[in-house]
Amino acid sequence: MTSKDKETFCKKMQKATREIHSISDALVNAKLAFGILEDSVWADGLLVFYEIFRYLELAMIRCKHTKVGSLLQDELRRTEAFEHDLEFYLGKEWTKNYSPRDSVTKYLNHLKEIENTEPILLIAYIYHLYMGLLSGGIILRKKRQVMQKIWPFRGSRAIVNNITDFGNSNIYELKRNMRDTMNNIAETLDEDTKNKLIEESKTVFALNNEIIRSIEGTSTVLVKKTMYFVIPVMIFLLAFFISLKKV
Repeated sequence: MTSKDKETFCKKMQKATREIHSISDALVNAKLAFGILEDSVWADGLLVFYEIFRYLELAMIRCKHTKVGSLLQDELRRTEAFEHDLEFYLGKEWTKNYSPRDSVTKYLNHLKEIENTEPILLIAYIYHLYMGLLSGGIILRKKRQVMQKIWPFRGSRAIVNNITDFGNSNIYELKRNMRDTMNNIAETLDEDTKNKLIEESKTVFALNNEIIRSIEGTSTVLVKKTMYFVIPVMIFLLAFFISLKKV
């Protein structure tokens, strides 16, 4: 088998997580997609992932002389971007009465346990979360920019998306660097550790799904969205029946 035909570790993780990843995609479409239309939903989506990215970035700094730290790219640092966006949507004092919800606390406790017992497994979280942001996050941003222009309830306030703004960095290059680094790390690991990483990858998506389910405000958007389409239909039917009476 040539190096070109060889199945990389990243592809193995992708195969192993395909089923639960599909569930995550469906949840994102059902939950975070509402953030395309409503700032409050978008902000709540940012809030649930803020603590996770913050923890992982601090962990990479704490483990900077290890394989975990080798995944840290300056262009990918998102903590400050999260904080700027949250300040915009929730106000400057958003941290004053803030505390992580139960699903986020559970996620953080799991990350702490991993860092204390087998820190190499953190790279599963780093890889999947940052690759997700570089892929799905960018797509959601573009959809949001389009929908904000045509959605009748958007108001006059501008939208802010620092979290998905990577400046002049090439997204394709960032993703390729992440994959290459992950594959290179995997080549130095024994089979047992690689299998643990693949299994932990499934937990990544399971925990992601829990915090995505906790995102609030989607029901309000659903009502608005429904009314947006229902009201014109009702007006049309009313006009139609009035015209029939006149005949």
